[in-house]
Amino acid sequence: MNILSILNEALSWILILSGAFFVLIGAIGTVRFPDFWSRLHAASVSDSAGIILLFLGMAMQAGFSLIAVKLAIIGAFLFITGPTATHATANAALVSGLRPKEAEGLTAAEPSHKSKNSKKDPHKIKGVKP
Repeated sequence: MNILSILNEALSWILILSGAFFVLIGAIGTVRFPDFWSRLHAASVSDSAGIILLFLGMAMQAGFSLIAVKLAIIGAFLFITGPTATHATANAALVSGLRPKEAEGLTAAEPSHKSKNSKKDPHKIKGVKP
């Protein structure tokens, strides 16, 4: 074994273990956090970081081969669909009436639903000069 293969092996295992750590922390956060919103945040952020690190480490283990290309394609798919699924879940929860808790003294405004055809007069908007 030469020095480059040892360095490749060590770096790939560091990436794999770091990715496993992020996924484990996300799983613990999902169980330990008190409400839906913080659990969703813990799961989404740590899974995205964990997936990237795990797939980079596995691709380094595989070397330049078809396996690395497949790992890159799967990793890209998971990297795109993970946040999309999290956003869809959060949006469904918000639409169904589940609101995040607010800090004392803060009140959030309800989202306004404007029709697509309603346009504001640009002269009535602050900061726009006629």
